[in-house]
Amino acid sequence: MPHANPAPSPALGSPGGILSFVRSGRATSRAEIARATRLSPTTVAAKVQLLIDAGYLREAGDGASQGGRRPRQLEVDPRGGLVTGVDLGARHASFGLFDLRAELIAEKHLDIDIAKGPDEILPWVVEVAQGLAREHSRDGQRLIGVGLGLPGPVSKPQGRLVSPSRMPGWDGLDAAAELERLTGEPAVVDNDANLMALGEHISRGEDVDDFVFIKAGSSIGGGVIVGGRLHHGHHGMAGDISHVTVHDAPATPCSCGRNGCLDAVAGGDAIVASLRAENVDVSDTPAVIALARNGHPLATQMLREAGIRTGTVLATVVNFSNPQRIVLGGALSEAAAFVGGVRSAIYTECLPLATEGLEIEASQTKNRGGVIGAARVVLDHILDPETVTQRVAP
Repeated sequence: MPHANPAPSPALGSPGGILSFVRSGRATSRAEIARATRLSPTTVAAKVQLLIDAGYLREAGDGASQGGRRPRQLEVDPRGGLVTGVDLGARHASFGLFDLRAELIAEKHLDIDIAKGPDEILPWVVEVAQGLAREHSRDGQRLIGVGLGLPGPVSKPQGRLVSPSRMPGWDGLDAAAELERLTGEPAVVDNDANLMALGEHISRGEDVDDFVFIKAGSSIGGGVIVGGRLHHGHHGMAGDISHVTVHDAPATPCSCGRNGCLDAVAGGDAIVASLRAENVDVSDTPAVIALARNGHPLATQMLREAGIRTGTVLATVVNFSNPQRIVLGGALSEAAAFVGGVRSAIYTECLPLATEGLEIEASQTKNRGGVIGAARVVLDHILDPETVTQRVAP
């Protein structure tokens, strides 16, 4: 059993630990910090002042009285800097500018071609991010970090892209190191579906601890929240269902060199290719969805088949990990036939107890999820308690 009155952790009582209390909302005054850390009021006051002087905290009015003088409220100082969360897809780029409180200030959505390679794409990302910061900065704010989601496997802890599909020139790249070289500021890079999962989790109030997010667009990927935290697995591959072989599906060649992978038989690009093979004039995934909405029978049938194939793979995930919620994001989540196919397969293939209370929903964050997740990971990196403590040490 735990000790009834444990000694406070030195990390919790450090300036960085105190900042984490305020940032999470667990403490909003010096008195609450003193109670939480079991430090003396004088010690807390001194450490809070270090954080205020360094631009991490500020006073924000009076709180409720607890029988004496009303305490001065504390909050993260938004003037301390700006970060940009970036979500890159095969053909789109979403940017979100956030302050240190993780408040969204501005956003921008642009078309790209990820196949142009990192030498062209990454300097452009930096240019757009810095432009957003210049345009929307207030009170001396400047860009102090970039979080980036990429549509390919990112190894952990090395942070390098590993054999990303349809991304020539990106294999083996340490994109975070390159961004840091270009900006002179901290950068964090992760798989796009991971950051979408995190962004969706944050936006829903972190109300569910076990959560699976499926990005179903031109390609298919996934991110996993376990115990309320983003789960990477041993090498960062947790949630990557794109190369699971789908039984009874066509032996379509996949970019990984195998046949019948989920991405090759159920992703948006695969549906487009199948429709074109049937002489249907269609350009991309949104065009497929538009056809289905207008009653095109073959487009609707293929979307439903793709949903069933995706749901069949997810059924194994549900039976194994028993999540409380599955969220479908990406362009295909806008297609009723695809979502219906996913639901049908999961409820057909799973044990009843595994689906009892299971929520299967479309994304609430849409194209903001990835940038919200990217901003969170770079803010967590910049505001890491140990890093902050070292920066403010007298």
